[in-house]
Amino acid sequence: MGIALVVLLGFAGLAVGSVWLVRSLRTELGALRAESGAQLAERNAEVDRRLEAMTSTLDRRLESTSKTAGDIHRQLGELGRANEEILARANDLKRLEHALRPPKARGGFGELLLENLLRDRLPPTAFALQYGFSSGERVDAVIKVDRLVPIDSKFPFDNFERMVAAENDIERQQHEKLFARDVKSHIDAIATKYIRPDEGTYDFAFMYLPSEAIYYELACGKTGALLTYAHDKRVLPVSPTTLTAYLQVIVLGLKGLQIEQHAQEVMAYCAQLQTDFGKFKDDFELVGTHVGRAQNKFVDAQKRLGRFESKLEQAGDAPAELPAEAHELPRAVDAA
Repeated sequence: MGIALVVLLGFAGLAVGSVWLVRSLRTELGALRAESGAQLAERNAEVDRRLEAMTSTLDRRLESTSKTAGDIHRQLGELGRANEEILARANDLKRLEHALRPPKARGGFGELLLENLLRDRLPPTAFALQYGFSSGERVDAVIKVDRLVPIDSKFPFDNFERMVAAENDIERQQHEKLFARDVKSHIDAIATKYIRPDEGTYDFAFMYLPSEAIYYELACGKTGALLTYAHDKRVLPVSPTTLTAYLQVIVLGLKGLQIEQHAQEVMAYCAQLQTDFGKFKDDFELVGTHVGRAQNKFVDAQKRLGRFESKLEQAGDAPAELPAEAHELPRAVDAA
């Protein structure tokens, strides 16, 4: 009986302890849950803040990337249009090259380039286009200085182009010979047709080459002997660059001629002034002579008037006896 009671009391104590333990565990578990919930909420808030910051940064990056992509697309579009324009210009150049293949068309284009160059560098009165000679020949242009400087702008290009495009040395040498023949014939034609000192030209003429490459070939290439041949014929090859330099020198010469002409006009005017001054000096001296004579007459008349006045005073002092001279007036007074 006592043992059972002890056992019952043990079980009762154990039950009470168990209940207390369960309640304690529940309390602590609730506190832990509350604390974990707060920490979890805080961490969730921190995670949300970080996600929001990352989202904002990502949005900015995406916006910048989109803008950069838009700029790239726009620039690619501009490059595409530029490429289209370049291709169009290339096609235009091809058409222009095809149009300029005939020698007559090339000659007209060379005349146009020469005309523009002369208009840009010289006054309108210093040059003339398509100047005619008594023989019926017409040179492309002349420069008017003291005399005329003929300029021919036509030039044989065909064999030069073939020489440049030659694929081997043998073909190139063949076209070099043909090119040299063409140039010599052209130089002879210029020297014969346009160098006419009896019609007001200088004893030389310009052979205008619209291509610097051809001028270089004449001056420094294997066909450089052609330059000596041209100089012997009094024909001067010029490129756009060298002709521009020549025109600058001609402009300075024209200014010098203008200054000399104005100086001659000033000298003539000074000579006329000197002549007019000599006439004025003669007139002035003549007036001075007349004024001097008048002054002498005035002094003489003044002396006579003084003597006459003295005689009048003497006559006033002795009225009964007037001298015979008192009835005579001075000649100056008579003249007056």
